[in-house]
Amino acid sequence: MAQVEATSERIVAGGAEAVFDALADYKDTRAKLLPGHFSEYQVREGGDGEGTLVHWKLQATSKRVRDCLLEVTEPTDGQLVEKDRNSSMVTTWTVTPAGEGRSRVVVTTVWNGAGGIGGFFERTFAPKGLARIYDEVLANLAAEVGK
Repeated sequence: MAQVEATSERIVAGGAEAVFDALADYKDTRAKLLPGHFSEYQVREGGDGEGTLVHWKLQATSKRVRDCLLEVTEPTDGQLVEKDRNSSMVTTWTVTPAGEGRSRVVVTTVWNGAGGIGGFFERTFAPKGLARIYDEVLANLAAEVGK
């Protein structure tokens, strides 16, 4: 089983603290950021960063739907980590200053891929598809914090 990784990043207008706070707000803001690939969004515990437990379904392709139950931690300043209880998937959001009133947001998701020919296709196509989905999330984040 090889590890699969997808990464996307964007420079967003807004200070790092405000951008991080928007991402960490699972109760209100996060649901607004998610494109149509996400469904059944529900905060089950917490709702603001560390200690949040959030559920959603992620439809990466027409045939591939992941049922995600994510535990949120904040291991360091400017970083949110979402660990899926239902799989090996871990998503890390990192927000750092990027000049006057701007922030760099990097999102990286890793998981243990399948073996064999299915694993080859997963390693080849899944990172690009997931990066496109997160590009949409980051565009929505930029629009939300830029209000």
